[in-house]
Amino acid sequence: MSFAALAISLLLGAAAPEPPPSATQLPSVQLPPELARVLTDYEAAWRGRDAAALARLFAEDGFVLQNGGPPVRGRDAIQRAYAGAGGPLALRALAFATEGGVGYVIGGFARQAGEPDRGKFTLTLRKGADGRWLIISASIGTAPRD
Repeated sequence: MSFAALAISLLLGAAAPEPPPSATQLPSVQLPPELARVLTDYEAAWRGRDAAALARLFAEDGFVLQNGGPPVRGRDAIQRAYAGAGGPLALRALAFATEGGVGYVIGGFARQAGEPDRGKFTLTLRKGADGRWLIISASIGTAPRD
């Protein structure tokens, strides 16, 4: 699948109407360590209210797409958008795939591990020159609240 097709399919899925709440959640999947690092680094930076660390998880030309807010593009803009944001956060993966240097993670988040999901997200990823996965776009279904 091409990167453009992957990104479009993720964005279309993120734009679908939210289903009614359900008593059951989809099960989590275990990510390979190099993808799990993206989620654990994001959690740590969010908990630490470290906008600079959050921005470094993104590719230089990365996007943040949040419900109710305009798209944010580029590390500097992402750092400004995340300034002052943060708090408890537990991310979990529902699905993932990689092909060559592109991939995605689809997941849910809560304040604490084991709690019901408060929202959902998709991360579109690209491998950097150093082999580290970077976020190209983060589409967030509901922003984590403090």
